[in-house]
Amino acid sequence: MADTSHPRTERNLRRCVRAMYVAATCSMAAVGLLFLHASCVQAADESDSFAIHGQMTYTVQATDGFHAPYSGPSSLSPARNDETVDATLFLGAKLWQGAEFWINPEIDQGFGLDNTLGVAGFPSGEAYKVGAYHPYFRLPRVFVRQTIDEGGEQESIAGVANQLGGSRNADRWVFTVGKFSVVDIFDNNQYAHDPRNDFLNWAAIDTGSFDYAADAWGYTVGAAAERYQGAWTVRAGVFDGSNVPNSAHLEPGLHELQVDLELEHRHEILEHPGKVMLTAYETRARLGLLDEAVEIAQATGDPVDIAATRRLRDRFGADVNLEQELANDLGMFARVGKSTGNVEVYEFTDIDRSVSVGLSLKGSHWTRADDTVGLAVIDNGISAAREQYLNAGGLGIVVGDGRLPHPGAEQILETYYNLGLLSQLHLTFDYQFVKNPGYNTDRGPVSIFAIRVHAQF
Repeated sequence: MADTSHPRTERNLRRCVRAMYVAATCSMAAVGLLFLHASCVQAADESDSFAIHGQMTYTVQATDGFHAPYSGPSSLSPARNDETVDATLFLGAKLWQGAEFWINPEIDQGFGLDNTLGVAGFPSGEAYKVGAYHPYFRLPRVFVRQTIDEGGEQESIAGVANQLGGSRNADRWVFTVGKFSVVDIFDNNQYAHDPRNDFLNWAAIDTGSFDYAADAWGYTVGAAAERYQGAWTVRAGVFDGSNVPNSAHLEPGLHELQVDLELEHRHEILEHPGKVMLTAYETRARLGLLDEAVEIAQATGDPVDIAATRRLRDRFGADVNLEQELANDLGMFARVGKSTGNVEVYEFTDIDRSVSVGLSLKGSHWTRADDTVGLAVIDNGISAAREQYLNAGGLGIVVGDGRLPHPGAEQILETYYNLGLLSQLHLTFDYQFVKNPGYNTDRGPVSIFAIRVHAQF
């Protein structure tokens, strides 16, 4: 039995109790809203003018007692456990022909492991860079989407969160304006993109090197345009960046900004659908140079300070994203990305190059059609300049052991089993193996275990 007199043990127990209280409260609220939804769904389906959806997700993660001969300000800790919980409403309304308004009020509570520090491919997409012991309210999304049909076959659309049910043309324009996440529109993949239902690792659900514009919660303000024509789609967007790298506050008015471009091609291989996407970005913001920060520190004897080198400059990146159905219940994904290596990371995580590949299998063969099992392998790398910067004591967005004498690629394996308890309630068991956390061969490897409970309507 654990010694509950230890301060860390007591703190963890208190946090678990708080999380269970919040989860129970959110669940009761979700049940009440489910009755409201049931009363409204018929009208929503008939008129296609209004929708209410909701979700609640609770995630707890724990590390094993891995080898850690030294640690720094942003290191992952052995024998650590932390939890997060969030509850969201997705409220949508039709404004006029082809136009939808959506707002997503949300309540969050909890922390990622070590306050979301220690691994560049961080193990929980449910963890933000901002945490709190007590529940807090925010609005991650408030946006308008306008669809303009151009022709082609009619497609039926199921009513889901942030999408009204109805129909649309295969050839169309789609414009989105407001507050949302860049990866709501760019770098999508049906097998690896939703930390509430599939993989948890940041570098599995998104391309690890895609340093997309965002606040510390992963959302921004901007506009995107999409053109669907036959088997092709072209996307473009412009978005506000944060006022300083990795900040909770955006710089309004596009004074610091990012431009994103994406080309998508859909295809069939042996009657199995798939798609390939090429995504590129350019960030224009006040960013520091890694080698310059190290040179200043060596000349002055002061600690490395990336802020002292920040000037208005660009950071570029590109990635390829593959999604392919292999069989009726089996799909695969792969992503390869690269970004500028001597400029500090702006918003996402400390990855300059990333490769991820994985499989997603439905449980139809063992009569569990609502179950899913997934497997992903990830390889993250950084530039020589970033290795030198971290070894000199510099800190990245999420990694920094105070030194890095023996750098190595951060290699991650993730597997999960998503168990469909009910059609709207799922329990997931997740395991991740991380070799060289924070690119440090002196620390780890680490095993990370997780349980996720997710309800939605």
